[in-house]
Amino acid sequence: MTSNSRQDVRILGSLDKGVVRVEDRFDTDIDDLWSALTDPGRLARWMGEIDGDLRLGGEFRARFFASGWEGTGRVQACEPPHRLLLQTMQPGQADEHFIEVTLTAAGDQTILAWEERGMPVDQLAAYGAGVQVHVEDLAAHLAGRERCDAKTRWEELMPSYQKLAA
Repeated sequence: MTSNSRQDVRILGSLDKGVVRVEDRFDTDIDDLWSALTDPGRLARWMGEIDGDLRLGGEFRARFFASGWEGTGRVQACEPPHRLLLQTMQPGQADEHFIEVTLTAAGDQTILAWEERGMPVDQLAAYGAGVQVHVEDLAAHLAGRERCDAKTRWEELMPSYQKLAA
């Protein structure tokens, strides 16, 4: 699933026909990782500003730090602490896409699979790099570190994701 084009660039994702999938393993239990993904106070430290109802069927408005994405969404599925499915839409665009995060306990660790569906095929590499930046920011948050410089990290990741998209 992963590919390393340079020694210092670890690629966590795969790309396929409008789908970006990033997977990583975290040194925390499933409940802590679930909290980091669903608690608005914790989301504000690594993901972005999120306002609204984050329960099943609830609607929210968000602005993500790393990618700069702004839009609205709805919680389509919420199965604590294993699965979260969000339907998102950017204002002024007819296309909507889905973000699905699944968590699997693995001893003292947790495996996260973050999948975004409905991406424009010609922009898959950019979305892949962006999703990986989000996942890396989540890892930094869990380790007590600050978010990365998203633009610099995205530029480092893009060549590898472009190769995956080709």
